[in-house]
Amino acid sequence: MKYAIIGAGMAGLACAETLSQMGADVVLFDKARGPGGRMSSRRVDTALGPISFDHGAQYFTARDPAFIARVARWAREGIVAHWPAAGTEAWVGVPAMNAPIREMAAHHSVQWASRIEAITRSGDQWHVNVDGMPPSVFDGVVVALPAEQAAPLLLHWDADFADCAQNTRSAPCWTVMVAFPAPLATQTKVIADDEVIGWAALNSDKPGRSGPPAWVIQADPRWSEVHLEDQSEDVIAALLRRLAQRLMITLPEPLSVTAHRWRYARSGNAVRGALFNPEVRLGVCGDWLLGPRVECAWLSGTALAQKIIAGR
Repeated sequence: MKYAIIGAGMAGLACAETLSQMGADVVLFDKARGPGGRMSSRRVDTALGPISFDHGAQYFTARDPAFIARVARWAREGIVAHWPAAGTEAWVGVPAMNAPIREMAAHHSVQWASRIEAITRSGDQWHVNVDGMPPSVFDGVVVALPAEQAAPLLLHWDADFADCAQNTRSAPCWTVMVAFPAPLATQTKVIADDEVIGWAALNSDKPGRSGPPAWVIQADPRWSEVHLEDQSEDVIAALLRRLAQRLMITLPEPLSVTAHRWRYARSGNAVRGALFNPEVRLGVCGDWLLGPRVECAWLSGTALAQKIIAGR
């Protein structure tokens, strides 16, 4: 069987991994230019050298035995490492958060920079339309996208799946990435659960990082919702001001500072694990079907692949 997987984040790649192991022919499509998704990292060149910012997921944990085993394999390969500042169970990618995604994607056929315009059916086959190019033909399709992006693709093919996606909303997040020419005058490395700052951390403290001191500041979801359409300059000013207040210091002039708006940062939880319609061979996976954690994305993708293999 030949399957198209729309979305090459953790869920889509986990699904591809299991399907490929069972002999399926899999092609993934993703609108991004490269691996990462919500585990993305951004490289910034500065006068003091390049800096890598993990501006999506900051770390992940492993609780399910199957995912614990997968993380252990990454650890043996040097792809992930513990980050004590975030807790005894915190793991991060090395040398950047997207390292596990890069490793997984390297073993599959992934068409990056491919925006899906539509999925259609003719007889018992699916047609995947990419950016106006001639459609590719598949036996089945997997939608591994945030709920808000999955809903319109599912609408004409499974009303229940589309309704589930439409009713499972994500929370947004404004993220500021800032580097300084020298370490700040503080011993604090992590700030959490502030009314403005949901999370802030010294990103350069993570294993495998190098370069000047770099901080990632992620706004609280409620604050991000209120300020979602603000200009990035105003968001940067507000979050830097709050960082200075929480650290009780005066911040020096930044070496580099930029902002990123995640409209679909923290997923909802539909409590359905993974969705599969065997009659038309249409599947759906993603953290929003299980919970807002990296592990949940992997579990959802893996569960969907098992449903597809079982034909139910």
